[in-house]
Amino acid sequence: MTGPAEIDLRHHGDTEVGDGLADFAVNVRTGTPPAWLAERIRASVDGLAAYPDPRPARKAVAARHGRSVEEVLLTAGAAEAFVLLARVLTPRRAVVVHPQFTEPEAALRAAGHEVERVILEKDFTLGPRAVPDGADLVVIGNPTNPTSVLHPAAALAALAAPGRTVVVDEAFMDCVPGEPESLAARLPPGVVVIRSLTKTWGLAGLRAGYVLADPHLIGRLAEAQPLWAVSTPALAAVEACSTPEAVAEGEAWAVELAAERDRLAGELSARGLYVVPEARASFVCVRLPDALGIRALLRQRGYAVRRGDTFPGLGPDWLRIAVRDRPSNDRLLDVLGELGI
Repeated sequence: MTGPAEIDLRHHGDTEVGDGLADFAVNVRTGTPPAWLAERIRASVDGLAAYPDPRPARKAVAARHGRSVEEVLLTAGAAEAFVLLARVLTPRRAVVVHPQFTEPEAALRAAGHEVERVILEKDFTLGPRAVPDGADLVVIGNPTNPTSVLHPAAALAALAAPGRTVVVDEAFMDCVPGEPESLAARLPPGVVVIRSLTKTWGLAGLRAGYVLADPHLIGRLAEAQPLWAVSTPALAAVEACSTPEAVAEGEAWAVELAAERDRLAGELSARGLYVVPEARASFVCVRLPDALGIRALLRQRGYAVRRGDTFPGLGPDWLRIAVRDRPSNDRLLDVLGELGI
């Protein structure tokens, strides 16, 4: 258990890219949004004179996960969901399980809450005694950014307890074929699930996500949310991406991703690098000596990767590398070889 340290919690992968660099830093699927989705979003512009109506998209999300409409709140991406939770909840002892996406902790601190950090150790898996009994708010990612670790659903459900809220960030769950460890369709009492469309569908600039929780908490979050927070184009995207056809397309991509991710992880491991085992998201987390120096050399050669030292629990010997298509991954591997890696 650790307290706050001088880490830039607001540093994200998008700050690593630009200047024509090949992007292995941002975890958004390349080649997206697909043409059919882009057309749906463009068509929604004809309705911009009217205020956004979230009801069709909310109904679509509920149907996609087998939930009631009252258990769904649409948000301007997962980031807004973390801010709303930080504003509404009043934890006495908030715990964020790290390494993970840093926005939940940043949002809690911005709202005036003290935050304790639980730092996972061996291979960043969740041990049964990792979270202190007194925690009344627990935040954890699944699969986790940046480690790509997928925690068992049973282990996360076991964190739920009377008087405790467990927030599970499932922004990368649709990278996992079949989503076997998702709690979205189960939603145990006291568990909040946050989802995002940004990664799979290439909608980072649109801001589209949602919260799944019990109706009472959803109502409180809705009261804290500004009116019309989710735009008409974003609502169109949420509705379109929640259809059975879109879910099937996302599943097919997840299967292809898994094969290429495992190949990339194997290539990196064969070079003597430590790759966090059993990666299940759209990136791998790698430890190597002088990772920050290697990152700088890669930038000189036109490649951007994500530094790891801005994630609590990692440090200057870590990088996060997004999985791209095979030719792109091979080019990165060639450049690493030129650097003696």
